[in-house]
Amino acid sequence: MSSDGTQQGGTGDGTAEGRTVRVVLVDDHRMFRTGVQAEIGETGRTGVEVVGEAADVDQAITVITATRPEVVLLDVHLPGGGGVEVLRRSAAMMTDAERPVRFLALSVSDAAEDVIGVIRGGARGYVTKTITGTDLVNAVFRVADGDAVFSPRLAGFVLDAFASTDAPPIDEDLDRLTQREREVLRLIARGYAYKEIAKQLFISVKTVESHVSAVLRKLQLSNRHELTRWAAARRLV
Repeated sequence: MSSDGTQQGGTGDGTAEGRTVRVVLVDDHRMFRTGVQAEIGETGRTGVEVVGEAADVDQAITVITATRPEVVLLDVHLPGGGGVEVLRRSAAMMTDAERPVRFLALSVSDAAEDVIGVIRGGARGYVTKTITGTDLVNAVFRVADGDAVFSPRLAGFVLDAFASTDAPPIDEDLDRLTQREREVLRLIARGYAYKEIAKQLFISVKTVESHVSAVLRKLQLSNRHELTRWAAARRLV
């Protein structure tokens, strides 16, 4: 267990002296990619070499195919279909016996359906964006070695999901929402103000309002109080 409680597979001690792991960053927020690059991309210090970046699904597939990194740090919510779509389109590269590309989800979301979705899609782990730079470097090396890495609470989601062979029921109402709309829905249900949501998701207040309106329309709800009850009934809060 790491300093922030991250549950990790394997028995290694993280980075190996003289070894470099090639990484691609996939996240639709440029400032976040810049921050991760600054935090872990100093190869001489961390052993991580950032060989490419992408902001949406199509860019991700292009960059991953061209660079064939050992590890992709993948956001769950991306324009063009989300992290699950990147995983689907990368299936052949993930199963390449000689040069497998492995994925580690790095997301602001800690929702069970997001965690389970990317793990079912083939990701080797899932950590939230609260992780420290040191622990993220360690996670990258472990995933490169084929280990599984999860934040503690998220590991519980995966264990619970795979303890049963029954697939989780499909919620047709929830499926009408985009990944970003689900994210906004969850934060609204937790009592966040529009300004707080905008700050956390790196979007404008106007965009938050647009997402909320779309959610209310799609779910045929009248206000945020009904939305909160709807989310609580489905244990999305």
